[in-house]
Amino acid sequence: MAYAYKGKAIEGLLESYASDQSPFVTCTKLRFPKREFGMEEERLLNEIFFPNCWNQGAITADAKKLGKKLNELGSAIHAGIAPHMEGRNRIVVDKAIDSLPKVRGLLKKDVDAAYKGDPAARTYAEIVRSYPSLRVMIMHRFAHELYMLKVPSYPRELAEHAHSKTGIDIHPGAKVGEYFFIDHGTGVVIGETSELGEWARLYQGVTLGVLHFEKEGQSGILKKGYKRHPTLGNHVVAGAGAKILGPVTIGSKVNIGANSWVERDVPDNVTVFITEHPKLIIRKRA
Repeated sequence: MAYAYKGKAIEGLLESYASDQSPFVTCTKLRFPKREFGMEEERLLNEIFFPNCWNQGAITADAKKLGKKLNELGSAIHAGIAPHMEGRNRIVVDKAIDSLPKVRGLLKKDVDAAYKGDPAARTYAEIVRSYPSLRVMIMHRFAHELYMLKVPSYPRELAEHAHSKTGIDIHPGAKVGEYFFIDHGTGVVIGETSELGEWARLYQGVTLGVLHFEKEGQSGILKKGYKRHPTLGNHVVAGAGAKILGPVTIGSKVNIGANSWVERDVPDNVTVFITEHPKLIIRKRA
């Protein structure tokens, strides 16, 4: 039996729509596609970056087949940027696709970092097909290119798709160096103005976040567009649950212990840890 609604929600929602002010009205005029961004892009990026691991080996030696795959990706990108980039659509899509060889080079180094940094890793194929770190970095490194092209909204939607699939939240504006690896990954947060050097390795629950927010005058709106997240040097390891907060600078070859709270600069070649390790108490039951 078909459901037929007879309540007051229709009238209430129509009144609500009619009362919309900017930016809601502007948003509705942008003509967004119905589909959620991310799923199609993720499939195509997987197949383009690591074709042999996704049953697409034919494109590695056939320019025509590879071109067809790039056209599919270009159409998906165009749908994502079309509401925002009128007049620049073709230019932005071309530049995004032009960046793919560079991005693939970075991702191959990320796979290498995962293999060398995780004793549980057995093969590169295992990393490509199952590791959340690589899954999120495929999307992040591509979304970062779109972010640098000043594409609004779409890079963040791609990032949030990866976030929903992996539990790893990386803003597309974050600058991530070569040979990056997140072990396990769940709960990792990397803010927009974070900068990470080469061979950074993070464990689950690590936050590269904000310590204090600035406001825009008396408006109460939080200030945007300023440096508010950490900068990490090369060969930094952050243990599970570590919180590195504010625009601090962490030097190179630094180990940050699990559950550490860091809100000031740290020099090179040091280990940082909480002053007293929690004591485990075991009592016999009566």
